Amino acid sequence: MDYSSSLDYLYALQHFGIKLGLENTRRLLESLDNPQRKLRIVHIAGTNGKGSTAAALEQVLRSLGFSTGLYTSPHLHSFTERIRINNRSISEAEVVRQTQEIRACGAEIIPTFFEFTTVMALRVFAEQKVDWVILETGLGGRLDSTNVVCPALCIITPVALDHAAHLGETLTLIAREKAGIIKDAVQLICARQQPEVAEVLRQVAQHKQAPLLLAGRDFSWDLPPLPFGFHGRSLEIPELESGLPGVYQRENISLALAAVEQLLPAELLDLKLIRGAVAELRWPGRLEWVGDILLDGAHNPHAALGLAEFLAQENLQGLLWVVAVKGDKDVTGILTPLFPHVEQVFSAPLKAEPSASAPNILEIARQNGVSGEVFCNLEDALMKAIRVRKSGQKILVAGSLFLVAQLREQCLHLSGVGI
Repeated sequence: MDYSSSLDYLYALQHFGIKLGLENTRRLLESLDNPQRKLRIVHIAGTNGKGSTAAALEQVLRSLGFSTGLYTSPHLHSFTERIRINNRSISEAEVVRQTQEIRACGAEIIPTFFEFTTVMALRVFAEQKVDWVILETGLGGRLDSTNVVCPALCIITPVALDHAAHLGETLTLIAREKAGIIKDAVQLICARQQPEVAEVLRQVAQHKQAPLLLAGRDFSWDLPPLPFGFHGRSLEIPELESGLPGVYQRENISLALAAVEQLLPAELLDLKLIRGAVAELRWPGRLEWVGDILLDGAHNPHAALGLAEFLAQENLQGLLWVVAVKGDKDVTGILTPLFPHVEQVFSAPLKAEPSASAPNILEIARQNGVSGEVFCNLEDALMKAIRVRKSGQKILVAGSLFLVAQLREQCLHLSGVGI
């Protein structure tokens, strides 16, 4: 088995779809002598900001001298990005070895793609004996494959409406699924939430006797026009320089800093190292400038509002928007906040995912006073936007992380020739 055939096997598991539940993951881990029990883990759930928070926590812990394992999804360019040791993707050879050995140990188990990759990540981290693992949920929390672990700390980022078919049609139902990662007597750090979400998380934390740190109550951060500063229970870091643009990233980074303050003794919190880690922080595909092209996943209405806030803050107007949205998303809710900043849309279907109708996207745009054009593929849509843009005009690529993944390498290539 080589890397290509390993990926063929793994991606074939996607035919089993999304199956919420823990039995297969537990059985696979049991067949591998439960590697997760050897790890110190921070478990992160939420609708938006999970990846940025995980990346920030990993960067800070690594800057303070700890070895790290980071598990996130989806990937942008390579499957190996999902599993990182000290922020380096595992090798293709490692994917091959793990795939072969896990298949052999759990031959009678038929896992989903995410169940298998979660087990692979936990096994890699245990074999590498990392000091800390940062584990991001894939979908929900209560029945997500990652919820087989006993973490040292849990984080819940902002909860919003998304994946309603799997998690529920209301914020309260979705919050109950996210709250499923809360463990008995394990520290919980929670972002600012809508009132009904906050109440659910408070009740579950109280029931499980999980100490609760609330953003805005137990730790805070400065908002513009003030420079970014973090204010923890004892940790104070004024005038931070953030490598992640966007005001909302201040909260994600603050969640990570609050976690570090809980995990480590005060004498290990070297402010100079933490400052450097925050300044160097990068999270590709999220408010990422590639030349004159802005890439952002913005895959649900809450994320689109955050993107719109950034565009307003930066006074970005008259954008040419290359857009595609997954078919199960709230298309109108994603599109509407961004139209005030857009001159024209260029829409096409995603290559590998069920997509919202490109003509329907165009019709919604026209109803909001924005013209547009439909294309057979996104690569052509991007090239048309580049051809028609005026001097100094910016291009936005947003609406799905799968869209960003599909076009990012093309954007990087084009940036090298002055776009």
